[in-house]
Formats: sequence, structure tokens, C-alpha cells
Amino acid sequence: MKPVKLQNQRVTRRQARTRSKIRGTASMPRLSVKRGNRNIFLQAIDDVKGVTLVSASTKELDFKGTKSERAMKLGELIAEKAKKIGVSKMVFDRGAYKYHGRVKQVAEI
Repeated sequence: MKPVKLQNQRVTRRQARTRSKIRGTASMPRLSVKRGNRNIFLQAIDDVKGVTLVSASTKELDFKGTKSERAMKLGELIAEKAKKIGVSKMVFDRGAYKYHGRVKQVAEI
């Protein structure tokens, strides 16, 4: 099997393992993280209805700093947006990423 295909299968298995234990509702949505080399994308998802309630990314920020600092600001931004729609708690979904670095910075806010 080709190395790239094998790696994609491993990532998919890790995501499935994490998401099998997590469910988001309207009152407590799932906070999904997508991490790229330059940006981070967050979505608060209601899995019952299958809709995205709130989303945010580092592209929206006017803040220049390290990737970790921008991740902290992004966590604060998504928290503000969630409070506006009446959500106070979220279930964190790290996907296939380790709970470390930028992913951890987003979660701890």
C-alpha cells in the first residue's frame, strides 16, 4: 500500500476513535478543531441536527503573534461567539491531533 494512503487511513482511524465517544447537542455542542500549518479552524457543531452553530478561524483575527498566541485568541473569540447564541459549555473534539501545543491552547480557554 502507498505510504500516503496508509497515513490517511491512520488519521481516519484516530478521528473515528475520538469521535465515537463524543456527541454534541444544541445546549452543549462539539467543538471541532482543524489545524493547518498556518491557520486553525474551529466549529461548534450540533450533531443531533447536523448543523454548525458557530465557526471561527485565525484568518478572522487581526492579531499578529506566535501560532500558540493566536490559538489562545481564537479560543476566546469562539467563546464570545458561543455566548452570544446562548452556549456556555462545549465538548472538545481534538480529532486526530494530540492534545498538545495549539490544540491544547484552544481547549484551555
